[in-house]
Amino acid sequence: MSTGTVKDGTTIYCKDRGKGPVVTCDRARFCSKVITICLALFVGAALHGQSDLAATSQGTVSYGARTSAVPETYNSDPQLQNPYFGGVPTGKASPTALPLSLEDAVVRGLRQNLGGLLSGDAVSGALGERWQALSALLPNLTTGTSFGVRQVDLKATIGINIPIPGVPRVIGPFGVFDARGYLDQSILNWESIERSRSSAAQVKSAQYSYKNARELVVLVVVSNYLLVIADQSQVESALAQRDTAKALFDQTTDQKKAGLAAAVDVLRSDVELQAREQRLIVALNNLAKQKLVLARAIGLPAGQTFDVTTAVAYQPLTTATLDEALQQAYASRPDYQSLTEQVRSAELQKKAASAERYPTLSAIADYGSIGDNFASNHGTVNAAAELRLPIFQGGRVHGDNLVADSLLAKARQQLEDLRARIDQEVRDAFLDLQANAQEVSVEKNAVRLAAETLQQSRDRFSSGVTDNIEVVQAQQSLADANDAYIASLYSYNVAKISLARAIGFAESNYALYLKGQ
Repeated sequence: MSTGTVKDGTTIYCKDRGKGPVVTCDRARFCSKVITICLALFVGAALHGQSDLAATSQGTVSYGARTSAVPETYNSDPQLQNPYFGGVPTGKASPTALPLSLEDAVVRGLRQNLGGLLSGDAVSGALGERWQALSALLPNLTTGTSFGVRQVDLKATIGINIPIPGVPRVIGPFGVFDARGYLDQSILNWESIERSRSSAAQVKSAQYSYKNARELVVLVVVSNYLLVIADQSQVESALAQRDTAKALFDQTTDQKKAGLAAAVDVLRSDVELQAREQRLIVALNNLAKQKLVLARAIGLPAGQTFDVTTAVAYQPLTTATLDEALQQAYASRPDYQSLTEQVRSAELQKKAASAERYPTLSAIADYGSIGDNFASNHGTVNAAAELRLPIFQGGRVHGDNLVADSLLAKARQQLEDLRARIDQEVRDAFLDLQANAQEVSVEKNAVRLAAETLQQSRDRFSSGVTDNIEVVQAQQSLADANDAYIASLYSYNVAKISLARAIGFAESNYALYLKGQ
């Protein structure tokens, strides 16, 4: 009987899955995990300066729970695609396969993933808005130089005709040259001060959003890398199943020639072999497509092939208590810190709107040289302090306050919702971790029992005690057990990285969590 191995070293015995085209059960469960991640990405997209982007699945056929795979709907509009599933390719594809470790994939993803890049651009945009707000408080210095020819009608200018002997009614034409610098400085403008402070909070919010984007990039890259590993295990399992079916077919054929088996047994084993061949084709196709998903997320050149080199074995994870994890999440989650800064920014915007009723004080001055030409001129200066008292502004201040109130209420509500969502995500991660750890243990034992059953069935068939129906059924049971074990191992590792994300440690501790540390 041929065998294969899963990445943690557990032996995978070949088995079969029934007749006709089969969609792997394992992929159903895996897909449910990926869809959950997609939804988390959509909800947790970078909070500053990015439009809402709908999450789209990435064509990974489902693993696991015995449900049909959810078809992917592709939208060609880039504005409707989740940026965390995209990347900006760099370099040129090499003809040889690239060895790709998990660490290399994460580093590439953090550097080239589209979601991370867009979030970094949002930080630059927030800094630009910060400088725009500061410009209202900083000195505004400009210069102007002009040279022209003028002619003045005294009566038209002053409104009366002054009959002065020797002074004509129309003076000129004459030249005027003026080179001057202008200074405008706000001395006291409380509205501008509060808006400047609000923009500083927005910069901090954008920076935390960028950190949150990096957390999401790590979650996407690691999850897709684990899915490639799972697909490779599926290929190994399918190969082992095909080889076992071939061995059974050869054995049944030899027994028929010896008169020990009926023709229907040969046909039954041949059908089983063809089903195993079809299953192998599907598994190889799933692996190739999942590699494309991972390559796109980390920005590999188009057409670049690669081989994953990191084996993620089963390692039990020792975690802190639930209460400790929740406290760590509230202190460490960058999306929570980002929304906290947005609440502070909204509070300052409210103060700025109220400050529109306050008087403002500014200084204006200019100094320059004026004369009738470039060679004949002299310096002049003007300086003044200006106090402005708002009396009636057509309801603008009241409208700005209403807008500020609504934005502040929205920010506070979103913060409270996120706090509740963090609590749910941490609790979900703990539940998934415990359940999947138990499932791995159960499925590993199921593989062992199914393998023993298959061996005994083959021995009984070889001894002529039974026909090969019992063997085929045992192969199917072992195939189901292998698929379920691969799915449970993938789900357990995803649960670990999901817990790291829920606490806010995905980027810094993903490797330690996968190692069970």
